[in-house]
Amino acid sequence: MDLSNISPILLLASLMVAATPILLAAIGELVVERAGVLNLGVEGMMMTGAITGFMIGHATGSAALGFVGAAIGGAALACLFGILTQYFLSNQVATGLALTLFGVGLASLLGEEYIGIRAPAVASIDIPLLSQIPVVGPILFQHDAMVYVGLLIVLAVWWFLKYSRGGLVLRAVGENHDAAHALGYKVTRIRMMAIMFGGACAGLGGAYLGMVRVPQWTEGVTAGAGWIALAIVVFASWRPGRLVTGAYLFGGIGVLQLNLQAARAPIPVEVLSMSPYIATIVALVLLSARKSGRSTAAPAALGQPFHASR
Repeated sequence: MDLSNISPILLLASLMVAATPILLAAIGELVVERAGVLNLGVEGMMMTGAITGFMIGHATGSAALGFVGAAIGGAALACLFGILTQYFLSNQVATGLALTLFGVGLASLLGEEYIGIRAPAVASIDIPLLSQIPVVGPILFQHDAMVYVGLLIVLAVWWFLKYSRGGLVLRAVGENHDAAHALGYKVTRIRMMAIMFGGACAGLGGAYLGMVRVPQWTEGVTAGAGWIALAIVVFASWRPGRLVTGAYLFGGIGVLQLNLQAARAPIPVEVLSMSPYIATIVALVLLSARKSGRSTAAPAALGQPFHASR
């Protein structure tokens, strides 16, 4: 095994890129769950966003338009989930799983003619002065725009939930929708907006995988990233700050296992490939073994249907 070719600086820089799609999908799901809705269709929305973004990006030659299309595609599929669960009161778990199957199948069907085709290039941004700082510059300040967009979205969500009146209302809906309704808040409307925001973020995460991480269309490009995003929301105890840590942890494990494969580590490739998923399971087991407390408690109304006539 030759570890001399593994650059710590390059490894840490790649970690930020690898964590971005998971971070985008997870922050969207966090908002959805804080509103009291459990959407297990993250993988399907990511796949829909991936193929939508790839198709639009390939047709226009613009990666930016591709990301916009991906957000719209993910939000559209999430809207379908919202209509079924919030207006027709279908079971959220079953509907979310069906959404994943539908999104993966749709992406597979639409992506047949794009297999092997490269996506439009996404340019990196060298932030003036900061990118020239030794060690820190290449790690933090020489990435594409979506890396920074993802971090800005997390920061905005943190501020929204913690300091804004809208965030307080969203959290109130997630904790006790009946009480929020009694106070005059439009519970269904608030949840629909949260669901569509989550779908847009998942779509962006899927497009990032299909246009940056794997810059050509490949069937099943998300490779379970949506399920990892769902796990990270629980791992983070529904807190945006912890969510960043979780996304970077699992993204880093993914990058590390690829580098170990390249270094011919004496570990079976299959074991290295499944290491991010093993880490997810271990983290959830350790979390569940802790004493239950408010810091790890899920929103009280999570997964519960709401009907205004009750």
